[in-house]
Amino acid sequence: MKLWDKGTKINELIESFTVGKDREMDFFLAKFDVVGSLAHIQMLEHIGLLEKEELVLLSRELKNIYREIADGKFAIEEGVEDIHSQIELMLTTRLGETGKKIHSGRSRNDQVLLDLKLFTRDAIQTITDNCIQLFRILITQSDKYKGVLMPGYTHLQVAMPSSFGLWFSAYAESLTDDLMLLQGAYRVADQNPLGSAAGYGSSFPLNRQMTTDLLGFETMNFNVVYAQMGRGKMERTVLSALASVAATLSRLAYDVCLFMSQNFNFVKLPDELTTGSSIMPHKKNPDVFELLRAHCNKIQALPAQMLTVTNNLPSGYFRDMQLTKELFIPAFQELNDCISVAAFALENISINDHILDDEMYRYLYSVEEVNRLVLSGTPFRDAYREVGAAIEKNQFKPAKEIHHTHEGSIGNLCLDRIQAKMDLVIAQFHFEKATKAIETLLQE
Repeated sequence: MKLWDKGTKINELIESFTVGKDREMDFFLAKFDVVGSLAHIQMLEHIGLLEKEELVLLSRELKNIYREIADGKFAIEEGVEDIHSQIELMLTTRLGETGKKIHSGRSRNDQVLLDLKLFTRDAIQTITDNCIQLFRILITQSDKYKGVLMPGYTHLQVAMPSSFGLWFSAYAESLTDDLMLLQGAYRVADQNPLGSAAGYGSSFPLNRQMTTDLLGFETMNFNVVYAQMGRGKMERTVLSALASVAATLSRLAYDVCLFMSQNFNFVKLPDELTTGSSIMPHKKNPDVFELLRAHCNKIQALPAQMLTVTNNLPSGYFRDMQLTKELFIPAFQELNDCISVAAFALENISINDHILDDEMYRYLYSVEEVNRLVLSGTPFRDAYREVGAAIEKNQFKPAKEIHHTHEGSIGNLCLDRIQAKMDLVIAQFHFEKATKAIETLLQE
């Protein structure tokens, strides 16, 4: 079954190529297609295109289909093109002519746009929840190890004293910026395209504000042409935000891989979180962080891939957009897996708390000595030369005392303020509006 079928048989090769992976991707959109239809038919009844009794019948069957999807009993039948066709077929089979009325006033174009936006809102909420969990672990570990010093590096050369408190909380604060970007992406997705039809509106007196309210959207895509132009743009915007999270995780993963090597020996994973070698019996490899890095680097490439598929298209709908699902939909689960694995591993990581005892790190304290001389009255440039000369003559003897008190330094991590920054970002998502609207639509 095809919603556009006019009785002409399509060549099997062409049909297979044009359908592609659409049926596979549509399973992720199934429950959102039902939710969108529940709002759409309420609006159709409101403007007189459905009778009250028809609305009751359609609503009941759509909720039955939703439960079938939730229970894993739903399938797109052989010969049915996509999720939209399958649900309309089920309604028509169960309700007869009434089931055929559900498509009035909309096109598959605005239907899939809506499904993708409803999916995206839900998926962003899950990503956000997982980021919050990782953030809490990072803050907890930062506070736990705030007194444990480690080397800081520039150019991969020993530079100045750092601490595990600084290291953990650096990535915690990085996540706050990532979620700021994700919040912006959420607002781009949180606009109702339903009613734009094929991109040029409808002669039916549709009430687009009604479906906007019923679905809990912040606003709508007002211009019907732009609603269609937003496909690909919305996905690219969201993928850019996901890529920001992935960049934070990728950099963290690289740090852990580096710090686990015997040359550094800063951190250690439990044996059950490492893998071995088929030839070297001593190996305990950080494969989990290496794969985490690779997955996150792959995710960071997705915005460019999305741009490549959708760039330079004129206004209006084009089938090119079908491929955007294959780039977009799986990215959420891939990133969620990365976040969850990172959280689990970091919660179980062990820290070497005697790193700076090694003589190789004595020059870490050179700046501390320069600053000590400055505080005693020596001009900075003279103090710098004096310490530099002592190092060159191998006469430098560090005091190994750290006195950092300003905001964000070793002695003042500002964890409460980083937490407050994150709390503010989370509060501005307003997930509860969308959640309540969907729950209301699905009520019996």
